[in-house]
Amino acid sequence: MNQARKVARFFVISQGNGRVAEADLLLFRSTDYLPHRLDPPGQRLQRVCLLSKSASPMVLLQSEIPGIPVRRGKVRDVYDFGDRLLFVATDRISAFDYILPNGIPRKGEVLTRISRFWFSLLGVDHHLLSDEITSLPLPAGTDVESLRPRSMVVMKTQVVPIECVARGYLSGSGWKEYQKSSTVCGIPLPAGLVESSRLPAPIFTPATKAESGHDENISFEQTSGIIGPELSETLRSLTLKIYGRGCEHAATRGIIIADTKFEFGLREGRVILIDEVMTPDSSRFWPANDWQPGRGQASFDKQFVRDWLERSGWDKNSPPPSLPDEVVRRTSERYIEAFEILTGQAF
Repeated sequence: MNQARKVARFFVISQGNGRVAEADLLLFRSTDYLPHRLDPPGQRLQRVCLLSKSASPMVLLQSEIPGIPVRRGKVRDVYDFGDRLLFVATDRISAFDYILPNGIPRKGEVLTRISRFWFSLLGVDHHLLSDEITSLPLPAGTDVESLRPRSMVVMKTQVVPIECVARGYLSGSGWKEYQKSSTVCGIPLPAGLVESSRLPAPIFTPATKAESGHDENISFEQTSGIIGPELSETLRSLTLKIYGRGCEHAATRGIIIADTKFEFGLREGRVILIDEVMTPDSSRFWPANDWQPGRGQASFDKQFVRDWLERSGWDKNSPPPSLPDEVVRRTSERYIEAFEILTGQAF
C-alpha cells in the first residue's frame, strides 16, 4: 500500500452500519483498505474518506471544518457561519433512501459547478453569494484548496418544507403510477402514453421534504394545506418557469431534462431558489438524439447506479452493497460528461 503525506483529520466508514468514526490517519487510495492496527476495538473499518491533490481518483465522503456547527444531509455538509452558510457537496451518493458505501470521484465538484452555472444563467433570485470560501472566517488549518471546487457560500433563508418537482416526461415513479391509474401524483393524463412519453405540458408534482428517508408525493391541495395557497401558487409558477428555461437551454446542448426538483427559501418577503439546481442528482438527463418513447432511456445521472442496484439482488431494507469499481468509474464519467455538455466548458 502506498502511503501519501499525512493530513489533518479524515473519516472512515465502518463496515456494515454506515456510521462515521473520526481518526487521525494517513491518506490512502480509494481502492485500499485501512490497516487493521487503525481499527478501534470491536469495529472493522472499511475505507478511508479521501482528500487528495493527486491525479488518482479520490473521493470525499465527509468534510470537516473544526469548531463550526454543521448539519449533514445525504450529499451536502452545511456549515453555519451565523449570517451565512457554507454548502460543501461531498462525493456521497444515495439511492433508494440509503447512502451507499462508495463515493463517486469528483461528483461533489460536478454538482457545485452545474448549480453555479444555472444560478448565473436563469435570472431568478437565488441564495448563492460567492464561490470563494475564503470570504468566510475559516478556522486556521482549514484545507481551503480541497473544499473550494465543491463549495458555495450562500445566504440563510427560511426553507420551504416542500420539494418542488417538475415533470416533462413520463418516467420513474410517475410511469409506475400512470400504469395503474393514468395519473401522475393524482394529476390525470391522457390515455395511451408509454414509458418516456413527452407530456402534453410540464406538470408540477410537489413532495414532502425529508432530511433522511423518502420524499412522499403529495397533491397540490395538500401542499396548500401545509404552506398556504398563495405560496403554493407561487412555487408552482416558479418551478415550471425555471424548468422551462432549463429545458430550453438543455435542448440547445442536445439534452432532455425529463424531470427535476427544486427547493425554495423565504428571505425578507422574497421567494428564493436554493440548494442545487438541475444537477445529475436532482434531475433526469437524457441524450436527445437517443430518446425513444416506449422504453427506459440512457442517462447522464445516477440512474446507472439505480439500475445496478436493482440487478444486484439487494433487498433495499438492509445496508446497501458497495458499487463495483466499473460502476463507480462510469458514473463519474457520466456526471462529468453532463457538466461539459450542458455548460460547454471543460471540466
